[in-house]
Amino acid sequence: MAIREVRLDAVLRALGGSFVELVFAPSGDDVFVDSVVFAEVGDLTRPGTADVESSELWLAVGIGAAELAAWLNRVDQKGSAPRAVMSKEASDTSVRAAAQRAGIALIAVHPDARWDRLFTTIRGVLDHSVSRQDSEDVVFGSDTDLFELAQNVASLTRGMVSIEDERSHVMAYSASGDAADELRRQSILGREGPREYLRKLQEWGVFESLRRSDDVVEVPAHEDLAIRRRLVVPIRRISENVKGESGFSSDLLGTIWVQEGPLPIAGDAERVLRGAAAIAARLISRIRDAPSNEAIQVQRLLGVRGGGVDVPSLAASLSIPMSGPAMVIGVASVGGSVLSGSGELVSSLRLHASAFHRESLVSAFGARIYVLFPRTQSVKSTVSWTREVVARLDKVSPSGLRAAVSSPVSTLAEVARARAEVDRVLDGTSGDVRVTTLADSRTPVLLGEIMDAIAADEQLHDPRIDALDVYDRRNGSNMRESVSVYLAHSGDVRRASEQLRIHPNTLRYRIKRVEEITDTDLSEPSTRLLMEIQLAASARAVSSPNLSDPSSTLRE
Repeated sequence: MAIREVRLDAVLRALGGSFVELVFAPSGDDVFVDSVVFAEVGDLTRPGTADVESSELWLAVGIGAAELAAWLNRVDQKGSAPRAVMSKEASDTSVRAAAQRAGIALIAVHPDARWDRLFTTIRGVLDHSVSRQDSEDVVFGSDTDLFELAQNVASLTRGMVSIEDERSHVMAYSASGDAADELRRQSILGREGPREYLRKLQEWGVFESLRRSDDVVEVPAHEDLAIRRRLVVPIRRISENVKGESGFSSDLLGTIWVQEGPLPIAGDAERVLRGAAAIAARLISRIRDAPSNEAIQVQRLLGVRGGGVDVPSLAASLSIPMSGPAMVIGVASVGGSVLSGSGELVSSLRLHASAFHRESLVSAFGARIYVLFPRTQSVKSTVSWTREVVARLDKVSPSGLRAAVSSPVSTLAEVARARAEVDRVLDGTSGDVRVTTLADSRTPVLLGEIMDAIAADEQLHDPRIDALDVYDRRNGSNMRESVSVYLAHSGDVRRASEQLRIHPNTLRYRIKRVEEITDTDLSEPSTRLLMEIQLAASARAVSSPNLSDPSSTLRE
């Protein structure tokens, strides 16, 4: 499945007309982008930078007008030029003329705007678009855009609205007019408001009220600081398990602010804000829970999403080398359940992996987390790192963690095979060994797969085992257990009877009865081998009823 593209005008609407302005779009045609990157002066003269060359929207950070214009004049349209460039030098006539000649959309950026905040907002728009269209778990409707919600609240309250996360970073906002005060302008630009005003908010108990209550809080105007009156309401994650009197948990997701504009804030604004907070809680939770653009691309590269995969395009989009060896690590819980606190685990694992290998990629899918290391082939060092990280992160997961490390594959195109290998190891081993490889666990893995194949094929079932089970149920006996232990000890009656805590003669009698019930001769090696395999396969099928369905692991 191809990566979804987003219209450039949708990105610009999200950023707001007060802070970015489209200067030129080629022939007035629609421009679509699916990736964004910081571009610096060195990127204009240093070819082969994969993440820059493959990205369709460049943020020209620290690139002067002369350098940018010169580069635009050299652009070969048959090459890997971006579709759009954002620059604080877009007002320069030479830059505008060069962009027009190159056929590249040019966007002017406000001089005070912070590049990191612009980048974060743009990535959010791109990730949200992919999540809305590709996520199998979340279905978004036309009302699920935070910017649209902010605009609707602004219309109903007659104010100017901003939606912030729990760290006071602006996530979305409505259109601003001339009545926007300095606090709003600086907040949207990604900068802190006046320190004196923040101290006032602390003195007035605004932050404390937002932490402790779901009520709408009124913040008075401050003439000396040129700050207008505001209303603010907390956004909390809706929980069906832990609720207070208001029905909300204490998980603060952010806030919605309404600044008074030319007209007084509407009288029913508090009711509107309470409803908007509930909607925003659902939207933010869905966006955060849905896989990001990068996560989806990594999952496609790993082959867990099925279908054909354009590996070169994915590699370029993820800014990783196509050539050279690669390795994959799979992480699961000891019990095999969905990892508890997987979001925190993914974040922690990503930090550790990046410290070990700068080009590493991490993504969770189903009940597992996968780590991809491009340009890596040292099994020894990778296994050693994995053991160390699993030990560190074990405390994050109450059930404990285990991991499998793949053999190196020669190119990125074989990464899906490496991922399948770690799945084989995780499926075929238990939590007794926390970190392992296929080479170290080949016996249990192959035996497990043989057992699974027998359990999944009715024609490979031995009806004599069913006869033994019927006998045990009717007579309240344990013939099956007795023969299983006997075979596990290679027919050594003394050792088997010690484990079963029965007299050796009692075990000899039971084995004779098993031979009569199943019409077999356990003195024959082939019969003993078949009996042991059939007993193990049927026991495995009982303990893992979904083994006959290979897709069950991916649905967890």
